[in-house]
Amino acid sequence: MGSYLNPGNRSFQMSLNSKIYIDKSELISYTNSVINTAQRFVCVSRPRRFGKSMAAEMLAAYYGRGMDSNGQFEHLAIAGDTTYREHLNQYNVIFLNIQQFLSRTHNITKMKSLIGHYLVKELSLAYPDIHFFDASDLIGCLMDVFDATNVAFIFIIDEWDCIFREYKYDIDSQRLYLDFLRNLLKDQSYVALAYMTGILPIKKYGTHSALNMFDEFSMTNPGPLASFVGFTDSEVRELCTIYQMDYEEVKRLYDGYCFEGTTHIYSPRSVVSAMLTRSYDNFWNKTETFEALRDYIMLNFKGLKDIVTQLLAGVRKKINTTTFSNDMTTFSSADDVLTLLIHLGYLGYDFKTKEVFIPNSEIASEFCNAVESAGWDTVADAIKSSEALLEATIHKDSVAVAAGLEKAHMETSILAYNDENALSCTIALAYYSAREYYLSFRELPTGKGFADIVYIPRKTHPEKPALVIELKWDQSTDGAISQIKDRCYVESLADYHGDLLLVGVSYDTKTKKHLCKIEPYQI
Repeated sequence: MGSYLNPGNRSFQMSLNSKIYIDKSELISYTNSVINTAQRFVCVSRPRRFGKSMAAEMLAAYYGRGMDSNGQFEHLAIAGDTTYREHLNQYNVIFLNIQQFLSRTHNITKMKSLIGHYLVKELSLAYPDIHFFDASDLIGCLMDVFDATNVAFIFIIDEWDCIFREYKYDIDSQRLYLDFLRNLLKDQSYVALAYMTGILPIKKYGTHSALNMFDEFSMTNPGPLASFVGFTDSEVRELCTIYQMDYEEVKRLYDGYCFEGTTHIYSPRSVVSAMLTRSYDNFWNKTETFEALRDYIMLNFKGLKDIVTQLLAGVRKKINTTTFSNDMTTFSSADDVLTLLIHLGYLGYDFKTKEVFIPNSEIASEFCNAVESAGWDTVADAIKSSEALLEATIHKDSVAVAAGLEKAHMETSILAYNDENALSCTIALAYYSAREYYLSFRELPTGKGFADIVYIPRKTHPEKPALVIELKWDQSTDGAISQIKDRCYVESLADYHGDLLLVGVSYDTKTKKHLCKIEPYQI
């Protein structure tokens, strides 16, 4: 075993030794299915803290020769797969963490040379009887080993995209690096599987990619690998039971990434940290600062500020992710910036509806910090005032609520009042703090229509009353309250048993005034 050629299973054993280990070994079932096929090139992109390196170390432990990893895997889910024994420790694994090599060289040419030097050295030590035609030619040496042994190579490349993140503007180095990977992997008979992990999908140049042989599984479409992106709902429920943590609070803070055909996906690092510290904290900012988010949302693209403000209000926005160039500098629209934020984990994405959204409260707090730091004072002030507005609503102070909504309207004038939907968005932002105590619903279906905004208390806050808010445009607040009753909006809350307030809000387009009426309701 070497450092890069068949590096062993010690790193994966550290994961198994951890207090919290979630079995994601069924990922191997997929990689086994594509070995020695046209689909053997796999690129998995996920945000930081989503377990990419652990998965890479697991694959290295499973496939690598020169060891017996059965003891590590025999109690995991993959052991029940029909292909388990067939591929266990049967390949020459080359494991490269590109970040480590880049940090040592700070130069792409030197980095390529260093990788080649180490791999050829380890190949010659592992196979002393093989005569290498040209010891300076890495690809030639790999061919020599494969020809002599008929043992194929599995390439596991972690942090493959660090060059595009750290050398954002060095296009020549990026192209040189892509050419290196293409020459190393594409159309090479010695490659049984290539598995790359990073944050960004593969960089596009012109009409094609230098690595167009890869199947990509990203945060916009993880496909059959969706359940391996993070922790699933059932996995988190079990952890909450073991560690006696409140499931609803963990869900509010760390849930929200959803993919077609899967349950909700949670941020793994945050969930583990919450369980081990027994605290409901923001762990995202322990590994990354909000300044990066701030710099992206401040880019001067038409509609970007408006969209971010609406996302903070809980609105989902349809975007086009296909124009994104898969780097951190080439943006032609607000959609490109938002697509990058999906890959960085700051936004969730619904593949079916093509909509982005802020996934959970932990990430929402990062947006709040970024907005304040960006100098969006009016939006930041509206968020800060939301607690007082909620308290005024609960205390049925309709005058204070009307004044608070009017102030929020003035502060978030970026959201022009063109219709009731815009009014709804502004009011949702004005009630921003409510999401800590409530489950919120916009356009909640009822027997005879849709309730504009509904807040149902979370189980952790049963002392709060439910709120049904109806919005009117140039109509009376009495009419808003009557509509809630006449259309039986309350009947949609049949499973709720607690205090309930009906809130009617009216906006006068001529006077620019808001009126409010709050009425208790007995279910």
